Parts: sequence; structure tokens; C-alpha cells
Amino acid sequence: MDSLLEKHWHHLSPEEVMDLLGTDPQKGLDILEAKRRLAEFGPNVLTGKPGKAALERFLLQFHQPLVYILIVAAIVTAVLGEWLDAWVICGVVLVNAVVGYVQEAKAVKALAALSATMKAEATLVRGGKTSRVDAAELVPGDVIVLHSGDKTPADIRIVQSRELRVDESSLTGESLPVEKNPAAVARSAVLADRTGMAYAGTLVAYGQGLGVVTATGSSTELGRIAGLVEAADDLDTPLTRKIAKFSHVLLVVILVLAAVTFLIGILRGEPASDVFMAAVALAVGAIPEGLPAAMTIILAVGVSRMAARKAVIRKLPAVETLGGVTVVCSDKTGTLTENQMTVREIFAGGRHLEVTGSGYSLVGDILPEGAAKNDLALSRCLLAGLLCNDASVEGGPEQPAIQGDPTEAALVVAAAKGGFAAAQTQAAYPRLDSLPFASERQYMATLNVTGDTRTAFLKGSAERLLARCDTVLGPDGTPGPLDREAMSQAVDAMAAKGLRVLALAEKAMPGDASQVGHEDIASGAVFLGFQGMIDPPRPEAIEAVAAFQKAGVRVKMITGDHAVTAMAVGGMLGLGMGACQEKPPCKALTGAQLAAINDEDLIGRVQETSVFARVSPEQKLRLVMALQARGEVAAMTGDGVNDAPALKQANIGVAMGLAGTDAAKEAADMVLTDDNFATIAAAVEEGRGVFDNLIKFIVWTLPTNLGEGLVILIAFLFGATLPILPVQILWINMTTAGSLGLMLAFEPKEPGIMERPPRDPGRPILGSFLAGRILLVGVLLLIASFGLFQWELALGSSLETARTVAVNVFVMAEAVYLFNSRSFFRSPFAIGFFGNPYVIGGAVFMVALQLAYTYLPLMNTLFNSAPLGLTPWLKIAAASLAVFCIVELEKKLRRDKSV
Repeated sequence: MDSLLEKHWHHLSPEEVMDLLGTDPQKGLDILEAKRRLAEFGPNVLTGKPGKAALERFLLQFHQPLVYILIVAAIVTAVLGEWLDAWVICGVVLVNAVVGYVQEAKAVKALAALSATMKAEATLVRGGKTSRVDAAELVPGDVIVLHSGDKTPADIRIVQSRELRVDESSLTGESLPVEKNPAAVARSAVLADRTGMAYAGTLVAYGQGLGVVTATGSSTELGRIAGLVEAADDLDTPLTRKIAKFSHVLLVVILVLAAVTFLIGILRGEPASDVFMAAVALAVGAIPEGLPAAMTIILAVGVSRMAARKAVIRKLPAVETLGGVTVVCSDKTGTLTENQMTVREIFAGGRHLEVTGSGYSLVGDILPEGAAKNDLALSRCLLAGLLCNDASVEGGPEQPAIQGDPTEAALVVAAAKGGFAAAQTQAAYPRLDSLPFASERQYMATLNVTGDTRTAFLKGSAERLLARCDTVLGPDGTPGPLDREAMSQAVDAMAAKGLRVLALAEKAMPGDASQVGHEDIASGAVFLGFQGMIDPPRPEAIEAVAAFQKAGVRVKMITGDHAVTAMAVGGMLGLGMGACQEKPPCKALTGAQLAAINDEDLIGRVQETSVFARVSPEQKLRLVMALQARGEVAAMTGDGVNDAPALKQANIGVAMGLAGTDAAKEAADMVLTDDNFATIAAAVEEGRGVFDNLIKFIVWTLPTNLGEGLVILIAFLFGATLPILPVQILWINMTTAGSLGLMLAFEPKEPGIMERPPRDPGRPILGSFLAGRILLVGVLLLIASFGLFQWELALGSSLETARTVAVNVFVMAEAVYLFNSRSFFRSPFAIGFFGNPYVIGGAVFMVALQLAYTYLPLMNTLFNSAPLGLTPWLKIAAASLAVFCIVELEKKLRRDKSV
């Protein structure tokens, strides 16, 4: 039996399936056989591999280079006897670990959400009796009855069907319910084309059916997707990779310098305790203790800003990754499109007419204006679409809701745009009888009456309806000869635009007719026209695609829908225009073509292709991985179960909050609360701003660590007294990071942030010019602090006073340099000196802290500081102003050079 579960069932006849599974369509499985199979195959639920224990996940939060640096700092401060500082640093480490653990715990729920997708009841035929049971009890071979509104409880081979249509959008991306029937299809048929199968987790939209269970639990297509989600890699973000590399380098440099310092001191014959203190001071000065906490807080501020723009971040590092996105892969249905079928074109009276508006909103017109009143063929075409219809559109104009088939709802909306109010029109033309749509006939018909006139209205495929028509209605309402070749050309022209085309016709019936039969409408009908519809792109998505292309970010559509439809929507969106300069309709690759391409060729083809159609969940995952193999930072958007593996694999997974499945949301890094593709562009903009602010913080804080390290190193090499003590270094680093540096988290985005290309993922976190600025400011801090320290000693000041001057030089220079750091190239006066009030407030607060540090007796005792007179303060102010002016001069020289 295990081998049977690996079979493909869609190409086998219902009789073969029943025989292979040993079941009967009338009686189902025997009760004892069902119990045996339940014991063999297990319950119909998703199972996953055991995850890491909670304690293990928590301990792994400490396995990071930056955390190692903090732990070293805590150990060093403890060795120095500064227990308060040691506990503060340990607290920072613990908070970072808790935040990381909580974020990771949310991600563990992804598989649980997929399991919840399968929870359902089923109507089961077993032992000759029909009953409702928990879907978990189903086994291969069980016979299931499907009704409209049911969630398909397992993978099922259809044995009997009556107008059965299944909504598979969450699994395949197909925007319309798919008609199901028992007929076998080719073995090579892709998932979306297997019309004889109904898959677990999909929804029965219409009709009834009988089927036999072919797979349960993890063996279903849904279970296979769950396996893909588990197998997808958890990727580090570009920032975490770069920070890890930077931290490793920094850690090695610190340890080497401390060791060299210790070795030189010992070789010079200095006391080991003094040498050890100097090495410790050097290490403490070079460690950026505030960097991990600052990163967390800056990212958290970014989360808050994004939430205000309808983007909820589930994983903190995703904030920064968004800023580095180079390509956005988007599902079509419900993400780039409205997921609402809309009539866009009508052919009636011998001409093509445009229909404006989008979705199920009744707002829109038929162009040219007044056509519906002056063109009787158009008027009758709209009327037929409204009356030969079982759908309705309810709710207000802002949030219309439909009852029934989306295709029929589109016809109701089109009629409303032509002036036909549904309720009044249906009351004026009451229905006497109807012939429901049947797949073998490909049309629907109704018999309506108004006064003494009885008319049969027909709706269906162009081929079937044209065969029943002898004439065509002209614009003046007069029937004329039917030019079948012209009609065929009209259909082809509309289909080439990706439109789903429905034909409309009518036939006058006898005045006493109360029923309509297929033989009554076999011939003699009058052709009224075609209505072509599509699930249109969201207007805001078109704008967002243009914004992405302006920002150098490519957009690719990856969908399970048909290639012609996908290319048409891609053309409307403008896909392929930006970087690759294609003209819409875009190039497209289908799932069948992807299956024939090896991985190496795909890595090349994925760059030049804008649309991927009829793809399976594995292929979506493969496409994302191919982009990542090219070094791209890929964002993947989607809302269906079929999107979950690719969402998890992508550098940034983006799920729809309103229409998205739980599986998609749990696999994603970000959830859009408004299901608006344009929100992704806003999130990328915020992400770029967050990354800028992170780099600004790093460029601001590292010169202090460099200057402190250089001051200690120079003093030691020249045998001079240490200008600052380790405990004073900790004061500088911890207080300035919180009071000054974190204010950069609130820095507004710089102009033109979405007009520059995405940053190169392979580029170092600090470019040469930023590294140069860090070196410049670090050297300036060395000169200012060491120089004023020696000056004070030369004037006869006490060692405590000289060290207090050195500490204040570092802090005040950092305060003014904070204003320099608000922009890499522009002056703080050009961007608005008061543009970030938090920077002003932080600077004022830091000055207050330094006054307390300098003048409070308790602080003098704790940190070996001393009160200062006016003259030292003037020297400190002059040195700080000099740092500000030199950095601004360097900025100007770079601006002049770039012009």
C-alpha cells in the first residue's frame, strides 16, 4: 500500500483507482479495513520533525560574535571590580537573548498553521453508511461526498461530479474556481490542470461530487508543501552577516592589540599588574558595548514606523533586509491583482468597447460614454449577462461583497456600469426557468418574462453559443447576418489580451413558454456580443512597480495562473520595463519549461524573465533559490498555502494579512495589514532609512572606540600616564551610546532615498570613505584628548582634573560629531539643524550628565573625576568645535569632488 501512495492518480480512470485502492464507490471501505489502514498510515494530520527544545533555542541566542564581545566586556569589568557595570552589560546581553528567542518562537508556529489548514470535517461513506466525521480519521480508500462550502479534507480522486467547482487559489494561484470531473488527464499534467483531483485544504465553491481518498496527512500535496517549508533554509540577513564578519575582525584586532600591549610591557620590565590594567583599558576602550543594544533599538524603531504604514514585522532583522532588497518576486492573484474578476472589454454591435473601473465596485463607465443608451446590441448584451446569472453583489461601494461565482459577479457589475440596477432589472424580468451550466455543454440559459414577451438568454463559451446563433444583433437593434469569421477574430483579439471571454445570446420564445430545454435553444438564437474579463492589477500595484523600478529593484511575477493571463497582467503592471528594458507583454516561462531547465541554466534565465506562469510550489522555491544564487536579496510576496515554502526561503517573506492563509503569515517575515502591494514599496523605503541610520550610528560610535584605544596605546608606548581609566571608558561608551547615538534611530529619511539603486549585497558594511571618516575622527579625538590631558598636567593640575578634561573632550566631541553624523554628505544646516529634535534633546541630556559627572561628589568618588573651572571648559569647547568644522570641511571636499 505504501507504494500506492506514491502513485499519480490523475491519469487513471475512476475504475482503476477504485480497484487499486480496494474500495467501492457505493459502500466505501469496510470498517475493520479502515481501522487497519488508520493504524498503518496514521491520522490525517500533518506531522513534522521535532524542533529544537526551548532551552536550546534560548542558549543559541548567545552564539553570536557581538554577544561574545559583550560577555568579554562584562568579564573585564567584573575583574576590575566594577560590578554595577558588569551587571548592566549582562542585562543588555540577556535582553538581546530574550528578544531573539521570542522572535524565533513565533517562527516555530509555521508548521502548526499548516496543520490548522487541514482541520476539517468530512462526509464519509464507510461500511455502506454515510456520516460526518473528523477529517483526521480518513484513510486512503475512503469514499468522500463533497458539497458546496466544504473544505477538501484530503487528496481525492473525483469519481462522480455535478457542476463541481473547487477554489484552488491558495494552492495553485488559479484565480477562478476550477471545474472538476471524473475524466482522466495526461500523466504530465501540472497540479493546476489535474481536473480529476481535489486537493487537501482547497474549498468546494459550487456543486457536488463523490471521490476516493488517495493521500492523507503528510502524503498530501499540502503535506508536501509543509515539508518544503521545513526544508527551506533560515537565512541570515545581509546586516547580520556583515556585522558578524565585522565583529570577528574587531574581536581579533582587540585581542591582538591587548596581547601585544601586555607583551611589550613585560619585555620593558614594567609591573605585571600595571601592564594588565593597560591591556584591559585598551580592550574596554575598543569594544563597542552599546552596538548590539543600539542595533536592536534602531530596528525596533523601524518596526514601529513600518507598522504605521501597514507593514507588521515578525522578525526584527527583516527591517534592515528590506532596505537591501534587489528583486521582489510576487504572487499574482490577490497580491498584484484585486482577486476580483472585472469586465474590461465588450464586443457588441460590431465594435470593441472599453469598461472602466476595477473589482466589484459599481463605479465605472462603458466608453465611449452613452454607448449603453445608444447601442441596443450593447444594451441587450449587458442585460443578458445580468439575467442569465446566479450571482449578486452586495455591500456598499467601498467594500462590495459578492455571493456566487466571481465570473458571474463581474457580469452583474458590468451591467450596473451600463445603467442596469440588478434588483430592479431582475424584478422587471422575472425568471421562469433555467438550465444550469454544464461542463459538457459549456453554457447556461434562463427563461425570463417581461409583459407578454418571453426570452431565453444564453451565456457560455464562444464556440458553443455561436453554433446556436443564426444572426447577430446590430447597434440599432436589428438582427443581421452572422459573420462567424469576424466573431472568431474578435474572440482571438480579446483572448490575446489575457481576457476570459464569455459569449451572450438571446432567443425569443413562445408566449406560453414556462420552461426552457436544450432542444429549444439548439438553433435560431441571436448573438448579442462578448464580454471579456480579467482579474485586474491593483492601481496602487502599478504605481508600486514603477517606484521599485525607479529605485533599481526588479519585480517578477510568479504565479500558478495561465501564461497568457499572467503576461497580460504583467504588461498592465509594466513588468520588464525597468532594468531589462523589455516592452510589455513580458517574457514568460511556464512550469513545464522550468521543469526542462537545469539549475545552472535557470540561474541565467531567471534574470531576464519577468513572468513565471503555471508554476508549482517547488518551482517557486527553486526560482527564489536561483535568484539568491546570483547574489540577489530576494523578497517574495504571497497569500496562499502554495507560497509558504518560497516565503520562508526568501530573504524577506511578505504575506497578505487580510486574504493570506495562516501558513503564509507564519512563514513570512512581514505581514501587510492592508494586502496592498504598494505597502511593500513603503516598507523598502523605511528599510533603507533604517539601514542608513544603523550605518550612521556605527560611523558615529566607532571613532570613540578607536580614539580611546589609541589614547591608551600611545600613552603606554611612550610610558605616559593613562589619560582615561577603564571605568571612565565604560562611562563614556555606555552613556553616550544611549543618550546620543540612539537619537539617530529617529533621524528622518534623506531625500531621494528611493531614487538610488539598492546597495550591493557583497559590499562591506563600511565603504572606504566611511572608514576614512572613522579614522579621521578617531585621530582627532586622540589629539584633542591626549593633548589637553598633557596640557593640564603641564599647568600643574591634578591627575583627576586632567583625566576629567580628557573624558569631557571625548563626550563633548561626540555630541557635536552627532550633528555631523546626521548625514554622510550634507551639512546639518542644509538638512535642518532642528530636523531631529531627539538629537537636540539627547545632546542637552548628555551635557547634564557630564556636569553631574564633573561636579557631584558621589560621581567624583565613583569615577575619579574632579570639578573643572571655566578655562578647561573653553578648551574642551574649542576642541569639540574644531572636530565639527574639520568633518564638515571633509564633507564639502567630497561634495565638490563628486560634482
